[in-house]
Amino acid sequence: EQLFRKQQVGGSNPPVGSTFGRSIMPGLSNHQIELLKEPHIAQFVTLMDDGSPQISPVWIDTDGINVLVNSALGRLKTNNIERDSRVAVGVYDPANAYSRVVNITGTVTRITQDGADEHINLLAKKYLNTEEYEGRDIQDTRVIIVIKPDRVTGI
Repeated sequence: EQLFRKQQVGGSNPPVGSTFGRSIMPGLSNHQIELLKEPHIAQFVTLMDDGSPQISPVWIDTDGINVLVNSALGRLKTNNIERDSRVAVGVYDPANAYSRVVNITGTVTRITQDGADEHINLLAKKYLNTEEYEGRDIQDTRVIIVIKPDRVTGI
């Protein structure tokens, strides 16, 4: 398990794991959990070193409390999170884009290698209906990014 604690831009952004200045987690509703469990591509927003947003389409998951994103160390997403743990996630059902949508702003509380290889295979099953993620580069160190929702809107 890895926990990043690098100096934040301008010294004002909380490190991974910090809840300073954050509201209590509102919790995900059953409808929001259901949407996150469906095979919809999410938009994952991290912050660049100049504070501008960086958006990546990602496969999404939830443990019922946190939002989970699988990535690899050294990617722009993980590099940005090392510096600033604030993120946002948006997902919607293309069949009902205006009424089945969830937007989450939150804080990355943990980045872990534990179970990440198995998790990417579960996501491959969810999104591609294959038993194993075939796009994996053996050189990559897969990680699960654990996001604690600070604010949740939508269904």
